[in-house]
Amino acid sequence: MTLSAPVTPETTTPVLPPGDDGGPPRRVKRGGKAGKQLRAGWLTYTILAIFTFGSLFPLVWTAIAASHSNARLAQSPPPFSFGDRLWHNLDQAWNTANMGKALFNTVFVAGTITVSTVLFATLAGFAFAKLRFRAKNLLLLLVIGTMMVPPQLSVVPLFMAIAELGWTNHLQAVILPMMVSAFGVFFMRQYLVQALPTELIEAARMDGANSLRVVWHVVLPVARPAMAVLAMLTFVMAWNEFFWPIIALTQQNPTVQVALTGLGRGYVPDQGVIMAGALLGTLPLLIAFAIFGKQIVGGIMQGALKG
Repeated sequence: MTLSAPVTPETTTPVLPPGDDGGPPRRVKRGGKAGKQLRAGWLTYTILAIFTFGSLFPLVWTAIAASHSNARLAQSPPPFSFGDRLWHNLDQAWNTANMGKALFNTVFVAGTITVSTVLFATLAGFAFAKLRFRAKNLLLLLVIGTMMVPPQLSVVPLFMAIAELGWTNHLQAVILPMMVSAFGVFFMRQYLVQALPTELIEAARMDGANSLRVVWHVVLPVARPAMAVLAMLTFVMAWNEFFWPIIALTQQNPTVQVALTGLGRGYVPDQGVIMAGALLGTLPLLIAFAIFGKQIVGGIMQGALKG
């Protein structure tokens, strides 16, 4: 009597079902079309090309207009090719509008506002999302309600306040009113409600972590994708802010948007010089996105995958 070897999971081979025609077994395909790579057709590329052209045309037109004289821009039809006055107009805009100081002030103002907004909005969003305290929902409604108030209503009392403090024509007059935003608080709160598990915070508490360590080691790593998106939006918003800086600052200590208003003064404003100044004010944003664009897009995709 012969004993057969014991059958183990390692030695078993899967039995494939026979074919429909009684032939050899056929492999069963699993997953359906899950592994199939999607390819874009001509219609997709056409739509993308149209949107790309529409997005880049204002920037290209600004560069073209900055390379022509005021007389050439006044002709009909306008030019659609580059001229020979680009460097002349850039030099005139740089010297006329004090663009060097304006760029430095704008980088400092926008950077400070971005750092403070991301920090305070993350802390406040974490508190509204995961902490328990009295009147939490009421306070959140008040924060959201401030987004409904037009900023023009606060101009007069805000200007009176900075005038009493002696901050007129100082950068802190532009920075302090914008150090945190209701949109940032609401944005971070909505992200942390879904992305940050309550069990993770409780585990950190059980390990003896205080509130500061919970924020540093748990909240900030989880909130990093949303913080990157909020930082990008805040920096662009602070860079392009015009309404309040034109009231609080002058041409002696301007931001980029305030400096550009000085180029449009005069009996006959030189449109080529104005476009050259606008080009100078846009280039730092393009350079920043070219350097940090991969990290920003990666943060957005990471947040989408977590959500």
